[in-house]
Order: sequence, then structure tokens, then C-alpha cells
Amino acid sequence: MKTLLEFDAVLAECRALFEAKTRDYGTSWRIFRLPSLTDQLYIKACRIRNIESSGTHKVEEGVRPEFISLINYSIMALIQLEMGIPAGVALENPVNMPLHLVLEQFDLHAAANRALLANKNHDYGEAWREMRPSSLTDMIMVKLMRIKQIEDNDGQASVSEGVEGGYRDIINYAVFALIRHDEPVVNL
Repeated sequence: MKTLLEFDAVLAECRALFEAKTRDYGTSWRIFRLPSLTDQLYIKACRIRNIESSGTHKVEEGVRPEFISLINYSIMALIQLEMGIPAGVALENPVNMPLHLVLEQFDLHAAANRALLANKNHDYGEAWREMRPSSLTDMIMVKLMRIKQIEDNDGQASVSEGVEGGYRDIINYAVFALIRHDEPVVNL
């Protein structure tokens, strides 16, 4: 139950930022094709991994905003996957979605991920709480490499869950990383 409450808190923060950016920029992200969103996720994950490895960063923002970006970009990818860009719409003209509709889509995907997290947490227990934070980043990188391979195979996968499952796993690993990031450090 604690994990679900923590998930809700993280997703509420992500949704608030998603809504604020949508108010500022509209749904300009709808111009992205799935591989471009995957590449955006990859860039964010690489930055997190570089900061974790080096222990330093020169841009003011640390890893926390990047994990939030991983969640929001993954939800954008899920929306794109589900809705696509309608035929006949030029890529130069972003598909505008009303704020209430895009937030409804955000909430639907967040709820689906919450259910997935609850099911997997039931089966795996709280094993992720004992993982090193860097391992969560590595799991995200593996999921991204798998998504990229499936995209390079024109979306065809013979035995894997496909890109949707990969995006959903990225969301949940990023949620776990944010929960771990917010936990107090205990030195024994």
C-alpha cells in the first residue's frame, strides 16, 4: 500500500508539470514519431547515468527532473502509440489536443501503470527497494535499447511484449528511482 501511495505522489508531481508545460507549449510533442520520443528518453537516461557515474553535473538540474522527464515522455509515447498522428496531417503542423483530453489520456496511462505496478509488486515483493539506484537506471537503459531494436525491426517482435510494455516499465522504474531518491539516507 505504501508503494501505491508513493506512486500516486510521484505521478501527481509529474502530471502537474505535464499540465503546466502543455499550457505553455500546447501539444507540440504530438509531432514526434515514436523513435524520436524513444531517442528523447535515451538522452535523458544517458544524462542520469553520466551523473551517477561521475558524481557531478554542470547543468543546475540534477537527476530528479530527468526521471520526471522519463515518466512524462513515456506517457507521451504511450499516447502517440495509442492515438498516432491522424492520416493527412502534415508533420509541420502539430496535432493540437484540448488540455482536458490530453490530461484524460495522461490519467488513463497513469492508472494502467499503477495497476501494472501493483501486480508486479505483488509478484516480486518490494525487491526494487533493495536494488542500487544505479541498477534502476541500467534497467531503464536496457528497456530503451530493447525498444530501439523493436522500432528498428519495424515494430515487429516475435516473443517480447513490444514497445508498449517497455514504455510502461520505464515509467515504473523511474517512479522507483524517484521514491528511492526521496528516501532519507541512513548511515549505519
